Amino acid sequence: MTETNQSQQTTTDVLLIGGGIMSATLATMIAELEPSWTIRVLERLDRPARESTGPWNNAGTGHAALCELNYTPQAEDGSVDISKAVVVNEQFALSRQLWSFLVENGRLPSADAFIHPTPHMSFVWGADNVAYLRERHRLLSEHPLFEGMLYTEDPEQIRAWAPLLLEGRDSDEPIAATYAVQGTDVDFGALTELLLGSVAERGLTVDYNADVSKVKRADDGLWIVKGKKDGQKFEHRARFVFVGAGGRALTLLQKSKIPEIKGFGGFPVSGEFLRTDNPEIVARHHAKVYGKAAVGAPPMSVPHLDTRVVNGKTSLMFGPYAGFSPRYLKHGSLLDMFKAIRWHNLIPMMRSGLANIPLTIYLITQLISRPKTKFKDLLDFFPDADMKDWQKIIAGQRVQVIRPNGVLQFGTEVITHADGSIAGLLGASPGASTAAPIMFEVLERCFPSQWDGWQPKLTEMVPSHGHKLSDEPGLAREVQKRTAEVLGLDLPEVPEVA
Repeated sequence: MTETNQSQQTTTDVLLIGGGIMSATLATMIAELEPSWTIRVLERLDRPARESTGPWNNAGTGHAALCELNYTPQAEDGSVDISKAVVVNEQFALSRQLWSFLVENGRLPSADAFIHPTPHMSFVWGADNVAYLRERHRLLSEHPLFEGMLYTEDPEQIRAWAPLLLEGRDSDEPIAATYAVQGTDVDFGALTELLLGSVAERGLTVDYNADVSKVKRADDGLWIVKGKKDGQKFEHRARFVFVGAGGRALTLLQKSKIPEIKGFGGFPVSGEFLRTDNPEIVARHHAKVYGKAAVGAPPMSVPHLDTRVVNGKTSLMFGPYAGFSPRYLKHGSLLDMFKAIRWHNLIPMMRSGLANIPLTIYLITQLISRPKTKFKDLLDFFPDADMKDWQKIIAGQRVQVIRPNGVLQFGTEVITHADGSIAGLLGASPGASTAAPIMFEVLERCFPSQWDGWQPKLTEMVPSHGHKLSDEPGLAREVQKRTAEVLGLDLPEVPEVA
């Protein structure tokens, strides 16, 4: 990648603030759609993907709603809503198709550098939770996007799928699990570096240690982006700006003074994981196993015991344990949250706080919990776990969106100016897994005059673009089979349910 030390004013077609998976995905798409456009990335740290995109800052699940129970909420009458799960699954299918296109066309190397087949499981205990999972499976297994998902209440079958879950467990407690062999583990950090490296070969400029401090509109309609790189001031002019700066996107969009950001706020949530590299333990668990969130916990805090493959090494990770920090970035400032307060978002932030008291109580409980108390959560999944085998790691910082009406939103919000000249992302999970569909939205909203002309290329990149896979079972099966072949996700044999 090219680095520059220019302090003079420069002009570029597309300027991306932040060197994570979102900016890398958008840069990749634009390089394919408009090869002649100039693209520049400004990253405040010394390398890409060191915040939320970093492999140890997220679960790398490749969210397809195969195992995440927060995407299938249960109503008070016991009914289960799978609509969100269907949407998330379709979104991840778009990302997989994009990656397949890039691998097939030599833009990315062998896919095993960033994605690995890893079964996705849901695991619950207690009669009420078993009834819920049974109904969830019934509904999902009838849907074309979730074909092949298995369900069992047989302890021996669960032991065959994930032995650690049964070691030391009370045999009298009702348990249940689902198993989806088509699940994946994704190293989004490695993927981001590969994407940026590929686009750099076609002219992308990446400036590291480039800390953006100001984004404002010039009289001629261009955007002026100012900051410091290695202590030296810089100023760039751009026709289009994308703010993919994680938690810092809120304050940068506020500085742009676009009216669309008014009323939005952010609630930061930090996280921790437990990790083990003990080869004897790692060898006995090959899956991502999700359970149910504690009462009052945010959806991103759903507990899970995950297989992770980072730099070719396999580990296990359990968590997340939620916490609170006023930082909006892992490498941010303790003043981040306070700097984001404006007259127009003060009341929405106060409303959100009053409406989410259970969340506040949950976070306080997590903060004051002793390590031994937190370790008991892991024992719910792996009863024979030993503290000496596990170490704490600090996960990435997340900033949940507070909407102008005071609603705390879990998910990703795309903010675009009316004329499409600037866009940015707020929010978090499922985030990285849905980078491709989110960037489709950015392209459509920000480049309306080019959108129709891009359709043939977009369809080449993502064959199901413009289709709803949930309405076309044949296409859904074709897409899943094709991407599995290209990405090297040969699906292993699954033991039949007893």
